[in-house]
Amino acid sequence: MNNIIDLYGFWPLILKGMTVTIAVAVLSLFIALFLGILTALAKLSDNKLLQFIAGVYTTLIRGIPELVMMTLIFFGGQVMINNIGEKFGWEYIDVKPFAAGVITIGFIYGAYMGETFRGAIMAVSKGEIEAGHAYGMTPFQVFTRITLPAMVRHALPGFGNNWLVLVKATALVSVIGLHDMVYSAGLAGGSTRQPFTFYFVVALLYLVITAVSNVGLKWLDKRYSAGIKY
Repeated sequence: MNNIIDLYGFWPLILKGMTVTIAVAVLSLFIALFLGILTALAKLSDNKLLQFIAGVYTTLIRGIPELVMMTLIFFGGQVMINNIGEKFGWEYIDVKPFAAGVITIGFIYGAYMGETFRGAIMAVSKGEIEAGHAYGMTPFQVFTRITLPAMVRHALPGFGNNWLVLVKATALVSVIGLHDMVYSAGLAGGSTRQPFTFYFVVALLYLVITAVSNVGLKWLDKRYSAGIKY
């Protein structure tokens, strides 16, 4: 019983893996938010080229499985970078699993965030935007002072769903050798021949992360819905 409680001495390894999982999720989120805003603005712009690029981006992400995208960027990206580096005389560049995982997940969920933000921007009252232009604001000022604050409320439900799915998707980084919770559970389970115990604990830890996230999301929703009657 004591062995199960202290996870056969593997608690430190699992908790260290949890910190890696959280770091990957948070950094990936920043990339996804940045790409999501750019994608949404590109799709809503009058520039046909930007619309085409954004459309291809979201179509590719929806059509390629996340695991395949992860391995393509980790292995294919490493080959491409070093092929380019040879032409410039660079030394061999080793793409780290952490960087590959963060970039891949951020790149994938940037497309989903883009669709969320596009819908949220379209839900903003056109009258408010027109009033900003009439007041003499530049397009950038209109976006940062009117559109962006107003769209947050509309984007929160979709953003919350994307974040929770992104957190679960971090489990994929284990396939490229990153020592996250899933990878650590695999090592511990193989050493003790108790894989169910460790994967069950990892499942509970993911539930803890999502539960804390839900509390934060509800707080944000309450804050940005203040004064709004449904």
